[in-house]
Amino acid sequence: MLPSASPQEQQTQDTEPATGMASWKLEDAKARFSEMVRLAESGVPQHVTVRGRPAVVVMAAADYARLVPSAASGSLASLFADSPFARLHDFDDALVRERPTTRDPVDFER
Repeated sequence: MLPSASPQEQQTQDTEPATGMASWKLEDAKARFSEMVRLAESGVPQHVTVRGRPAVVVMAAADYARLVPSAASGSLASLFADSPFARLHDFDDALVRERPTTRDPVDFER
């Protein structure tokens, strides 16, 4: 899955043995972004760490669309239709706050 790397490169890109997923330091991910994208497109999610802590995962667009189907639809209307607010059948109009009446301006010339 991962290309063979020199010992120096192996220090910058670690592989988690249980999952086979690559883990990159942010500076290495920036320097070798094309390689990271190529690996992600081949089906291997690429984890990026910042200061040793997990930050983001780069994955193939097809995998992302499979995980998040509403993101693939691309329609704002479908996003709103799938939201929990679309199912507010028992919405109480009395809960809507009414706007207060406007006050008369203060006359400071007294």
